[in-house]
Amino acid sequence: MPVISAPHAFNEGDLFVDLESICGHPLYLKCEAFNFAGSIKLKAANEMVENAERDGILKADSVLVESSSGNLGVALSMIAASKGYRFLCVTDSRCNLSTRLLMEALGSEVHIVADQDSNGGFLGTRIEYVRSLCASDDRYVWLSQYTNAGNWTAHYRTTAPEIARRFPEVDVLFVGAGTTGTLMGCARYFREWHRPVRIVAVDAAGSVAFGGEPGRRMIPGLGMSMRPPLLDESLVDEVIQVEEPDTIRMCHRMARHGFLFGGSTGTVVSGATDWLSRQDAGDLTAVAIAPDLGERYLDTIYQTNWLQDLYGDRILAAEEGDRVPRTGDADEVLDTRNTAPPKPLHREPKSASRAPARRRST
Repeated sequence: MPVISAPHAFNEGDLFVDLESICGHPLYLKCEAFNFAGSIKLKAANEMVENAERDGILKADSVLVESSSGNLGVALSMIAASKGYRFLCVTDSRCNLSTRLLMEALGSEVHIVADQDSNGGFLGTRIEYVRSLCASDDRYVWLSQYTNAGNWTAHYRTTAPEIARRFPEVDVLFVGAGTTGTLMGCARYFREWHRPVRIVAVDAAGSVAFGGEPGRRMIPGLGMSMRPPLLDESLVDEVIQVEEPDTIRMCHRMARHGFLFGGSTGTVVSGATDWLSRQDAGDLTAVAIAPDLGERYLDTIYQTNWLQDLYGDRILAAEEGDRVPRTGDADEVLDTRNTAPPKPLHREPKSASRAPARRRST
């Protein structure tokens, strides 16, 4: 193991979990939370801060400000503390309490907006507040994860090559869609790969990122209440939306096997499992990306009262009433009587086994 002096200098990028015994289909999950920020957002945060320092945008008296539902805020809090910057995170009421406390413990300020935007989310309100701060004082520096190219180049340089090294024969990659930084970085990299890789974006139901109807979203992380400026849909082969009850059930299914993952991971794995169940997936090498772990969701998706208040008493009926799945019976655990399965958006699936041929640029 390395010896480090800065917290952002360590990030384990080569850990994968074989989920076949849990999901009933061959699926490898790339775990991105084993760093001091606890999520994949460390990569984008570090890339954006280093670029701003290199370009002379960040100075000794600068105050970093960013809109975040949680994980990027923690990553920037950690980097700011390490480098001696002040940081203000603008978030909303859906941000987990543990996440807000963690940012404050790292010395950051947290501002919570209360008013929803025209799409029923908080993103527009958060961005408006950030812009007003920047207009009021030129010491504020907004990295703008929604438009900053460093958000996707970080994954082009690190996440995608890590997957390619471990699974050079990867056929399909499932990536959660929020700002779409991870999605775009991986999609651009695999467009240049020596063999075709199908890119499946997994979005939260109620998100408008790919043009869907806006709806209530209570789990932070994936989904947007506006179209992501970084998104290039021509790089995406298919889009799947996942309902929040299915996210929650998948998180609890994995927890029953000892893997405590966060809400974003539950969404991605739920979408991937449904997609694989509809294919002849026996010969496919399928990989999904897990953005974070579950400790920051203990007071939400792992808290019974919170679940019942928002989703009703039967939200975990299958987990409580059925036997815990073991190898070979993973398909029996999810109770889907009250929710529709994840559904593809917009584009008809291409060949299930292979994406259209693409060649590396020369």
